[in-house]
Amino acid sequence: MTWKSRTRNLQVFDTELSADTVEWCPVSSSHDILVCGTYQLQKGAGEEDATPSRIGRLYLFEFRRAGSMSPPLTELQRMDTAAILDLKWCHVPVSGEAVLGLADATGQLQLYTLQHSQEGGRSLHSLCSSKVGPERLALSLDWSTGRMDSSSDVRVVCSDSAGCVSVLSMAEGALMALSQWKAHDFEAWIAAFSYWDTQLVYSGGDDCKLKGWDLRLGPSCPTFTSKRHSMGVCSIHSNPHREHILATGSYDEQVLLWDGRNMRQPLSEIAVGGGVWRLKWHPSHQHLLLAACMHNDFHILHCQQALEGRGGACPMAASYILHNSLAYGADWSRLSLEEPAPCSPVIAEPKESLTESGGHLRIQYESPTASFDTSLEDDAGRYIPEGIAAPPITPTAISALNSNEDGPSMSCLLASCSFYDHMLHVWRWDWAPDEVQQESVQC
Repeated sequence: MTWKSRTRNLQVFDTELSADTVEWCPVSSSHDILVCGTYQLQKGAGEEDATPSRIGRLYLFEFRRAGSMSPPLTELQRMDTAAILDLKWCHVPVSGEAVLGLADATGQLQLYTLQHSQEGGRSLHSLCSSKVGPERLALSLDWSTGRMDSSSDVRVVCSDSAGCVSVLSMAEGALMALSQWKAHDFEAWIAAFSYWDTQLVYSGGDDCKLKGWDLRLGPSCPTFTSKRHSMGVCSIHSNPHREHILATGSYDEQVLLWDGRNMRQPLSEIAVGGGVWRLKWHPSHQHLLLAACMHNDFHILHCQQALEGRGGACPMAASYILHNSLAYGADWSRLSLEEPAPCSPVIAEPKESLTESGGHLRIQYESPTASFDTSLEDDAGRYIPEGIAAPPITPTAISALNSNEDGPSMSCLLASCSFYDHMLHVWRWDWAPDEVQQESVQC
């Protein structure tokens, strides 16, 4: 299977502090809402052994189709907080409002509601918080509502730097601790629900172990322990479209796909060339997996063959390579892109095609809060005029993305952020298979 594929940057935003997590709102009335969290370690002033502080900032944006000359993101709000390790929206409204969960460096799990003002504006307001334990960082969180289940049983799972996993319920606007247990010997980098059976929880830690837990049996013993990853397990995501399917990522630079009924052997093992900090299944396409690969950019994996039991690795449908630092946060938007996108320089995919064109793409920043242009340069850094060399995407290939001659096509809106250069990118991916697919692909 081959693809016609391209990514196009829409906007770059300077978050000032190191950016590590980004999330689009999944609630239907707020698909245009994006949040970004930051984490900054500040050394103590004065004495050399002064305890460093961890500070952060939470940004709230609205994505607008204002036109090709205007940047699509509008900042609605910013809040200074403790350093933020993870952000996750509840997938369904709670009491009619979208709810955002935040895990921070003080060990707090904080919840915010997205509220509408009479003037039509939107802003985040603190709802409640719960401390998972003393002298620890809350490292990750996940909601039990991944299949968009609107039941009243809304729960949150949180992992922390003491190796513990906590499960909390949300009732009447408050968090109530249900259970907490020691899950890993070192940092528990990630914890996640099985979206198909929310009594099942998965966790991954710096002890290189992936574990499963059945809340009905209690946390005294995991249902399984896998040592298939050779380094710390830092990303887990249950597939909301395919029962039993689980994706895990690790500092060992591998993405593993699992069938939860047999955790002895993964369905597929994909080398992505960088520690896998976050994995996100596409919100409506069951075979597409987004990976934030720390030292090796952002990649979209096409996992159809592996999930259908045909074996083999998952090919990369696209790679987004314009970040200049650690690739940490990434997420798909559910917002429709049927209309033409705003300002969008063309980036060829996959990554290797840039070298075939005889030049490298260099980012030309116009403003940290506006879209940027790209230009080609040679190995010595000299500018190559467009008339001499151009990225190997032809007008014919571009037009084919918007036709149905070669099968269904799709256009997706994504956001990603990188750490040391403190940058948030909003970008578009256009994709079409060269062969007719059996399933309809829509964003």
